[in-house]
Amino acid sequence: MSEEIKNTEETQGIAEVQQDAEEPLRRRTFEDKFRDWLKWWPWAHKIFCKYEEILVYLVVGVLTTIVSWGACFVAESLLDSSDTFQNFIINTIGWIAGVCFGYPLNRSWVFKSTNPHVFKEFGGFAGSRLSTWFLDIFIMWLTVNVFHWNYWICKLCISSVLVTILNYVFSKVLIFGKKK
Repeated sequence: MSEEIKNTEETQGIAEVQQDAEEPLRRRTFEDKFRDWLKWWPWAHKIFCKYEEILVYLVVGVLTTIVSWGACFVAESLLDSSDTFQNFIINTIGWIAGVCFGYPLNRSWVFKSTNPHVFKEFGGFAGSRLSTWFLDIFIMWLTVNVFHWNYWICKLCISSVLVTILNYVFSKVLIFGKKK
């Protein structure tokens, strides 16, 4: 009996990898495994399926933010954020790191873009992020250099919230929106 169970488990593992006899072997992706894991909790699976794009955007956003803030943290340790120009440089370094890291993840994971014009799409993505970068620069200048508030409190609580919302709207509507 245990030999029969073992053989069944082995054949199920092969069946998961090979979908059809004519198709080549396909490795199960992290997404496949995650979806299987979610099926154990039907309520969570239902919520994930309903809000998948927004939830994945938030995860990618968190990862992008970590990269961007990491770059800001390194730059701030080398520069003086109380100086207006150096504050600008710090935020610019973080912005560049965030755009370069975030585009491929947003393209493939969040919006599942199949647009063959990758460079044009990246240009639009960077352009939309440029507008929110200006907003970030303005907010950080106003709060840190004019009001003399703490750099990281302003970055976390004010700038990041507004920039994240606008970045999603721009990406959803302008960059990765389905063209008819």
